[in-house]
Amino acid sequence: MLLKNPGILFRCDSMCRHVVTNSRKLASMSNGPHSSESVGKFSSFMEGNHQKNQRKIGSIRQGVDDVCRILESGPWGPAVESALSMLDESPQPEFIIGVLRRLKDAKQAVNYFRWAGKKTDQALCPEAYNSLLMVMAKTRKYDYLEQILGEMSIAGFGPSNNTCIELILNCVKSRKLREAFDLIQCMRKFKFRPAFSAYTALIGALSEVHESDLMLTLFHQMQEIGYEVSVHLFTTLIRVFAREGRLDSALSLLDEMKSNCFKADIVLYNVCIDCFGKVGKVDMAWKFFHEMKAHGLLPDDVTYTSMIGVLCKANRLDEAVEIFEQMEQNRKVPCAYAYNTMIMGYGSAGKFDEAYSLLERQKAKGCIPSVIAYNCILTCLGKVGRLREALSIFEEMKKDAAPSLTTYNILVDMLCRAGEVESAFKVRGAMEEAGLFPNVMTVNIMIDRLCKAKKLSEACSIFEEMNHKVCTPDEVTFCSLIDGLGKKGRVDDAYRLYEQMLDSDKIPNAIVYTSLLRNFFLCGRKEDGHKIYKEMIHRGCSPDLMLLNTYMDCVFKAGETEKGRALFEEIKARGFVPDVRSYSILIHGLVKAGFARETYELFYAMKDQGCVLDTRAYNTVIDGFCKSGQVNKAYQLLEEMKTKGNQPTIVTYGSVIDGLAKIDRLDEAYMLFEEAKSNGLKLNVVIYSSLIDGFGKVGRIDEAYLIMEELMQKGLTPNVYTWNCLLDALVKAEEINEALVCFQSMKNLKCTPNHVTYGILINGLCMVRKFNKAFVFWQEMMKQGLEPSAITYTTMIAGLAKAGNVGEANSLFERFKARGGTPDSACYNAIIEGLSYADSAMDAYGLFEETRLKGQKIHAKTCIALWDALCRAECVEQAAIVGAVMREVAHSQHAARSW
Repeated sequence: MLLKNPGILFRCDSMCRHVVTNSRKLASMSNGPHSSESVGKFSSFMEGNHQKNQRKIGSIRQGVDDVCRILESGPWGPAVESALSMLDESPQPEFIIGVLRRLKDAKQAVNYFRWAGKKTDQALCPEAYNSLLMVMAKTRKYDYLEQILGEMSIAGFGPSNNTCIELILNCVKSRKLREAFDLIQCMRKFKFRPAFSAYTALIGALSEVHESDLMLTLFHQMQEIGYEVSVHLFTTLIRVFAREGRLDSALSLLDEMKSNCFKADIVLYNVCIDCFGKVGKVDMAWKFFHEMKAHGLLPDDVTYTSMIGVLCKANRLDEAVEIFEQMEQNRKVPCAYAYNTMIMGYGSAGKFDEAYSLLERQKAKGCIPSVIAYNCILTCLGKVGRLREALSIFEEMKKDAAPSLTTYNILVDMLCRAGEVESAFKVRGAMEEAGLFPNVMTVNIMIDRLCKAKKLSEACSIFEEMNHKVCTPDEVTFCSLIDGLGKKGRVDDAYRLYEQMLDSDKIPNAIVYTSLLRNFFLCGRKEDGHKIYKEMIHRGCSPDLMLLNTYMDCVFKAGETEKGRALFEEIKARGFVPDVRSYSILIHGLVKAGFARETYELFYAMKDQGCVLDTRAYNTVIDGFCKSGQVNKAYQLLEEMKTKGNQPTIVTYGSVIDGLAKIDRLDEAYMLFEEAKSNGLKLNVVIYSSLIDGFGKVGRIDEAYLIMEELMQKGLTPNVYTWNCLLDALVKAEEINEALVCFQSMKNLKCTPNHVTYGILINGLCMVRKFNKAFVFWQEMMKQGLEPSAITYTTMIAGLAKAGNVGEANSLFERFKARGGTPDSACYNAIIEGLSYADSAMDAYGLFEETRLKGQKIHAKTCIALWDALCRAECVEQAAIVGAVMREVAHSQHAARSW
């Protein structure tokens, strides 16, 4: 018992001395020798016992020291066990407890504990078990915890309250909150009752990291065990759930509290007003404000300030002013916090005159405005870019309050945003003169703003000039500069800075890796982008959802469709729930890769998951539906988008109009076109081109012309695609002369024709048998360095052959093949016919055999022309072969007609 608590040793010793002293006092009060003699004997007995106890304690301490020396001499093994056995064959419980309390290695403690249990050949006492658990708590090693708790459960006793609290507090101090939660669950598994303080300490720690579900589990466990929960605990849980936006759970806890006959105090009401208001539930905040007054609780300064802040944030300034005036009634001393909040509200709403008026009112009441009030105004002026006014307020501020480091940081931020770098350096100098040395936040603001203003040389200069002893760059400093360099295309410099970051023992976070990865891909260095991702995983940095979304977007844009699919699956494999951006990237990537038909399933998967579609997501899905031919579904989504409050953009209208135009629903497309204009959207060339293409393809040339005319009246410049759409429509309508006029207009408007433009014109001229004119355009096209398509080659070869320019046609045909072109059936038939008519029978026959060998179809007309040419050239054998093929072709055509 003496060793269970070292304090007992002192108390025991003191008690003995106290008894001896008292006995001596009694002796002095006695009148007989007998009394004096009795007291003397008693004193001698007590002194003897005290000396005996001291000797025993010294012996135990010496033994504990010897055991600890043996245990510290090396790892556990037969040699250690043998040495321990020689020291003490059967250690006593107090001796075991003393050793365990001295040990600092959990594994060694467990080994000694097991050895002692075997030697005593009986279950060790509860205090020994608790001492072992305390070793685990101090060393934060819990490998054997469940096993030890199981043994304690069988023995019929559990951890003491102090041990339980120590176990949980050590986890909390090391921020291992999940382990602490698991410890409590392990205790409950063996039906132990964890200490009340262990629960409350862990719930408080979990509230700081917003682990609401774990908190709620512990809270309900406390109630099941029979602990009486307090209003304070309810308040802690309600605050976390409300801040997370899980308002139903917060309200449910409020109802539970009321059903348990707890009365809400002013702290709880203040928490509800603040938290519900900050997530946008202003009416709920109002309800709590009025409810507390109805229950006889008078709003305090915190209540009023919270309510004013909530109303200002919700742009309900008039109501905020009303509450502010209520608070100010009959108040002698102004509440500085409420004034600051109201000033911030006026500033955020752009009502700076009212903010200045409130400052003067505060002064009139004898309360000098604090630096916070001025900082609020300066922050709001910075948001709207009123730099000169901010500098004027800064000068005025010096009369009332000394500028703080935050004040100078706000001004530096504003000046850097405005590009006035020299002025920013002057403010930084003034800061140093005022005895406020720039901190890392000042440096971070300057570097970040300069990077965003693309003034990288100045940003790099500030970084290099940093005094690393006074102000060391942190992760934010490196991140801003790495991102700025990367966006400017200086990815190698960004990577070198990343390596410098590693050398300075700064740990890059997911934001740094996201920036490096994205910028490598943007520079076309996708392999380096992939390496960055692998390096991040190798260094133990877990990717977040934003990084994975960015990586997936980059991969799709680089054309790696399957890799993009795999990354979407990796998002789920890593325990993330794909958000609306994840699905948008996947759908957009698949649509661009030609897999638009998968849009339907992905859209419903997104809906089932509960994703709330934003405008970007709607646009992506609508585009996918249109490109996969599901235009009706796209049209429905457009209407749904409007009903959900997401206003369709020009991208939305453009996708649906293009989809409708492609399936000849031109009247509906035109109605949407007019709707977009009536909604005030600025239409672009893409939408006009879609309509011109659609009307042109169905032969409605006049309407196509009218749309082109409107396009130019709006000040837009038709691009090459727009002109090609109109030219194609004119050619198909055999309006060749009009097409040539349009072509000239196109060149006059400085729009350079491409290979498609020339292909359309060459095809049109060949259609009306203007082969020589077509060849002129062909030569012009070649001079421009444009490579014709296979269709254009075929059209031109056939045209030249039909015009009798067989030499040119054959030369073009050979050039086409030499450039890797694959002539089709029409091309082969055209050149064979041309050569046959030009009496080049054997050349034609050679191509005839080549055509058959490649499996291309031979036309009956071609066979007749070639057979006739071969007969004239007296090539009897070849003519016979062509005749056989001709009969076969005729037979197959007859059979097809019969069928």
